[in-house]
Amino acid sequence: MMKYYLKCVKCGYETLDFPAWFSANQECVKCKTKYSEVWYHSDYNNFPDLLRGNPEDFWYYFDYLPLNDRKNVVSCKEGAAPMERWEFLRDYARKEFGINCYVYVYRNDLNGGTNTFKDVAASLAASLFKEHNITQYTIASTGNTATAYSKYLSLAGIKLTVFVPDCITQDSVNEMHSYHQDVRIVDGDYAFAKKMAAQFHQQNKILISSGNIDPIRVEAKKTMVFEFLRQLGEMPDVYIQAVSGGTGPIAIDKGVRELEPLYPYINLPRMVLVQQDTCDPMVQGWEEAVEDNFPDGWETRYPIINNPQTSVSILSTGNPAMYPVVAPIVKKSGGSFVRVKEENLTDLAAKVYKEKNLVLGPASIVCLSGFYKALQEKQINNGDTVLINTGEGVARAKEFEGEVMG
Repeated sequence: MMKYYLKCVKCGYETLDFPAWFSANQECVKCKTKYSEVWYHSDYNNFPDLLRGNPEDFWYYFDYLPLNDRKNVVSCKEGAAPMERWEFLRDYARKEFGINCYVYVYRNDLNGGTNTFKDVAASLAASLFKEHNITQYTIASTGNTATAYSKYLSLAGIKLTVFVPDCITQDSVNEMHSYHQDVRIVDGDYAFAKKMAAQFHQQNKILISSGNIDPIRVEAKKTMVFEFLRQLGEMPDVYIQAVSGGTGPIAIDKGVRELEPLYPYINLPRMVLVQQDTCDPMVQGWEEAVEDNFPDGWETRYPIINNPQTSVSILSTGNPAMYPVVAPIVKKSGGSFVRVKEENLTDLAAKVYKEKNLVLGPASIVCLSGFYKALQEKQINNGDTVLINTGEGVARAKEFEGEVMG
């Protein structure tokens, strides 16, 4: 029996495995949609035993990941980052809002690859490509995904051609070049970078990332749910993340649905997804839907921001094509999209540095800003456990680091 299969979200057609998926241009051969999910024949009765372990990386959950042979694992100890209780955030909630809550921060800057939320996806991708003899790949990215894939695919001996917008930081470009990958900075925004990557894929018949619904990325990041259960003993009540595309929320929803037969009472956390006011198309779409009381087709209505003028290049997705997928998950969870002011990021980062002797990247500070906004908008209740998923460290944002440290 095969370990896993892919199932089309739209029509239910089952694709045998990833080689079949790749040969079908990463789409359902029946209805031609690109959104399929991985499901397993593994014995989930053994899963609770894993929650008592102390893993070094997310490959600890090998039986529930779509790789057949452990010898193909490409890993730098990622995906089992600690969840730290940050008492100064709890104290703030109690003092300023009278809210008693537990606040944990999921430290993706401690991942052993490139210190970002993207390392787990890059690790699974490199491992799968190694197992199935994929030698070339292409991707468009705003920065962190490109950097992570550059490193992990290099470790697997796979050539990567990456297309990035011209707003990307030079620090990111330098690191990608250090892995001897082909980095192409386009004369335009992220939407244009995706267009260029798609043309390159078509012209050269090279495998391309299928974006935020890419089953590789979703499967890697769904292990967050496993880590919530292992480290917290339960699902958090509130989950906060800065959002550009939205793989994180999609992956959490998948992880919860995967474990529902084992844990019938497992619930999605209320998702608070954060964007800065200089690039906030998902927030704008959500606000319109709330004002109109979620009319039919509300999830397909959102603005497109061409060439967003933001210093947080990692969160510069002006055309949020995943909003129709992500927004219904947020609504189902009872959560919300919130907007924070980009001009306040440096001050908050300085506060974090004072409290924790730690400088996080600007996208992580957008996420942390969402905690304060969630309190203001009454998204956090007494007794809640709040999980803040910070995205990245500051290694590729030296200018921001300099501003924070004065």
